[in-house]
Amino acid sequence: MSDVSRETGGVEGVEGVEPEPASASVVFGERIALARRFAAALAAHGEERGLIGPLEPPRLWNRHILNSAVVAPLFPAGGRVGDVGSGAGLPGLVLAIARPDVEWVLIEPMERRVAWLREQQTALGLDNVEVVRARSEEWKHGSVLDAVTARAVSALRTLIPLTVPLLRPGGELILLKGANAANEIAAAEKTIRKYKLSDVRVEVVGDGVIAEPTRVIRATRSPRPPVVE
Repeated sequence: MSDVSRETGGVEGVEGVEPEPASASVVFGERIALARRFAAALAAHGEERGLIGPLEPPRLWNRHILNSAVVAPLFPAGGRVGDVGSGAGLPGLVLAIARPDVEWVLIEPMERRVAWLREQQTALGLDNVEVVRARSEEWKHGSVLDAVTARAVSALRTLIPLTVPLLRPGGELILLKGANAANEIAAAEKTIRKYKLSDVRVEVVGDGVIAEPTRVIRATRSPRPPVVE
């Protein structure tokens, strides 16, 4: 797919799609052409393949792609990071575009979504991506990941048992959340203690760079194993 001008948002022949914001080039830098190609594919096929809803194309860049990409600097260089419930590739594929120096493991149980992730991995030439068809509970590789992320999967108290067991001791959760992030932390206090997470906080990322800054819950896994009943 050819690169096209920013004014068309990288999407040819697709009506009702949000034009690419000027901030996209700031966020993606020299990787912007790949981001445009992914945006074009998602706009053209996302709704028909059940990856995004009918209301999403008019806010595809700001609400989804840039919302995901702006957190890219938070991940450790050279690390191996899991994206639980990767779905359409938000945030996993977007982060793989933005951070080619990180190895991304996209964990997704639904066959049609896995097919999409693998198609895009090939089409975009993302050799830093591994797609695993599984639920996080079925992960068989132990506590080996340097970080785990997720976006729009479930509340924090539900996510913690699904994500912490994948983390190495000292690894970090970096979870994309909405305006209710602080309340999610309060509601998850018991689970946070049970899984021995420390330095749990909300960070706002992208303020002054993108139209809708992203809220992230960050937390570090204790070097000691959690007590799991």
